[in-house]
Amino acid sequence: MRWFWVDRFETFIRCQRAVALKAVTLAEPHLRDHVPGWATVPNSLVLEGLAQTAGILAADAIDYRRQVVLAKVGRAEFQFDAVPGDVLRFEVEIVECSEDGSVLSATSSVAGRPHGTVELFFGHILQGTEMPKLFSNDEFKCWLDNLGIYNVAVEEDGTRVSRERVHVSEGASTPATRAD
Repeated sequence: MRWFWVDRFETFIRCQRAVALKAVTLAEPHLRDHVPGWATVPNSLVLEGLAQTAGILAADAIDYRRQVVLAKVGRAEFQFDAVPGDVLRFEVEIVECSEDGSVLSATSSVAGRPHGTVELFFGHILQGTEMPKLFSNDEFKCWLDNLGIYNVAVEEDGTRVSRERVHVSEGASTPATRAD
């Protein structure tokens, strides 16, 4: 990840689902440059936010033991353009998850109006393979703190998730949606 396209998490249920929010503002220069004269969010950035939300959920489901990398977008459909002033709501759900990979369904909405539907496939790569480590464990925990994940994260049984349970092994990376 080069940057986060998520402002905060609203819901995080381990091994099941997560909801994150992204406020769209005119202060983001890439919005003004996508379509000259019309500030709109490129759907590729909406896809990035959905993939980041899903990647964190998938990595957490396997206790951060492997690098989680977006491998394929199976389907992506968007109904309209998000514009400054909108708040994108990213909802992701684990469909399948194993040690080697995961499939997640994801939707975006604006003010309750369906915006996009995406199917995401992630590869879970063993530590020490060709992928470089993207962040330190402490750096990643700090980012999760800033996203508010520990304010809402719960286990499947409803008990709170502790910040201390997150540990990225040496040589592993945190969820990545890009290999560059």
